[in-house]
Amino acid sequence: MKLIEVIASASSHDTVAAVADTVKAHDYRAFPQTGDDQLLMRLLVSDDKVQRALDLLQSVLGVQPEARILVLAVETALPRAPEAESAEEDNATAAREALYSEVEKNSRLGTNYLVLVVLSTVVAAIGMIENNISAIIGAMVIAPLLGPNLAFGLSTALGDLALMRKAVTTLLAGIALAVVLSAMVGAFWPYPLHSHELLSRTSPGFDSAILALASGAAAALSLTTGLSSVLVGVMVAVALLPPAAALGLFLGAQNFGLATGAGLLLAVNVVCVNLASKIVFLLKNIRPRVWTDKERARRATTIYLVMWVVTLAVLLLAIYLRNTLPH
Repeated sequence: MKLIEVIASASSHDTVAAVADTVKAHDYRAFPQTGDDQLLMRLLVSDDKVQRALDLLQSVLGVQPEARILVLAVETALPRAPEAESAEEDNATAAREALYSEVEKNSRLGTNYLVLVVLSTVVAAIGMIENNISAIIGAMVIAPLLGPNLAFGLSTALGDLALMRKAVTTLLAGIALAVVLSAMVGAFWPYPLHSHELLSRTSPGFDSAILALASGAAAALSLTTGLSSVLVGVMVAVALLPPAAALGLFLGAQNFGLATGAGLLLAVNVVCVNLASKIVFLLKNIRPRVWTDKERARRATTIYLVMWVVTLAVLLLAIYLRNTLPH
């Protein structure tokens, strides 16, 4: 459940009460605020009704610039909801605004993001060179590149060009930094780069695409359902940074054949994560509230779905040719 707090003029009481009745709120209370003509109204709403309630409240309170809507998590509510309602909440989708806040925060190009990319690149590069699986998993769990990918998928679902530009910029900056940094390591590393963990990132197959698609879908689903703990497993399953580090290492060592394989794996992972997350957001009915934004989001969704499918087909063809043609 969620507790929605609305601070608005006292004249909005009947309107907000009607919204509470429409979404079948478990409880509705109104508290007058001292010193002004404002009311604090609280709605206790099931998770599967939160988005509907927010859309209605934004529609009716949009003309009040001083109005505020807050969504608070509820640890527990007594008496407990019937089992039928609990089952509906298990299948509920997180509110659009909550999704946006979470994803936008992880797509910012700032000092923290760049430091995480540097640290995870160093850990991944050394881990692969030394065949240290624990170090590689550590770099996977840091997973700074996953956030911008999910942000890009959500931005197309919402038709949000600003978030789209931010996600693309952050992702490209992270990949470029990882490749350049690992290339410097590869250029000065005095020993051959032939560990099993490193070479395994240079031979992508169709199974790589299947793994990335499944993991990308799981990442998007964990966000939309609020199961953030699942993301740790997803980070390990669809690691974007190790192939980027492998690409840089082999470029630095001037082994362009193996670098091509690592770059191909990185491209497959990025495309599959974006395609799978886009499909999940589409199936979970994540879309804008305003009609004009819905039209823009629909066009963006169509364009990017086609783009990702075509790109994936080209990459799979490249994998097939690379694995079948003699080197």
